[in-house]
Amino acid sequence: MSHFVETVKNFALSLGGPGLAILAFLDSSFLSFPEINDLLIITYVIDQPSGWWQYALFTTAGSLLGCLALYALGRKGGEAFLKRRFSATSLDRGLALYKRWGLLAIIVPSILPPPTPFKIFVLLAGVARVRTGTFLGAVAIGRGLRYFGEALLAYYYGEAAKRFVIENMAQVGIVLAAILVLGAIVFVVWRRRRRPPA
Repeated sequence: MSHFVETVKNFALSLGGPGLAILAFLDSSFLSFPEINDLLIITYVIDQPSGWWQYALFTTAGSLLGCLALYALGRKGGEAFLKRRFSATSLDRGLALYKRWGLLAIIVPSILPPPTPFKIFVLLAGVARVRTGTFLGAVAIGRGLRYFGEALLAYYYGEAAKRFVIENMAQVGIVLAAILVLGAIVFVVWRRRRRPPA
């Protein structure tokens, strides 16, 4: 299996930007390439800074399509698949997260780097029958923040950005997620205060 994965990776890399989309699709769906997308975006942008937004866009789009494939699997019988791999308590806890936090239950894990178990959240979104448009919007926000943020770091800071991301990937993801959650809380409080009294 590892030889197959390496062959796929090398083929995708030979395609440039579209190859990033292929790797991101596979990584977000049926295979796993931990951190490869993050490092490749940075490497490609360092080599060709003017294409920073294209590399980020290819990777985000590929990840979005990969997540959609996994989400569709979740809708068509993912519950049985998840029950074979996780306890009923874990599944109930995951579904409760969707009920309580909505989009944030998808956006936050989509920002965080490995070893965050993002695929289970994608499958649970399908099982929970989260609306397709809502799901895609949440993944696009999370993955877009992550990949466009990394591309911009590489554009402005070059090799220093690569070293920084390699050494601090987990912390960067946590900070981004914390900022997002804080922003969402502020937005919810602001909307409630603006709502006219019944």
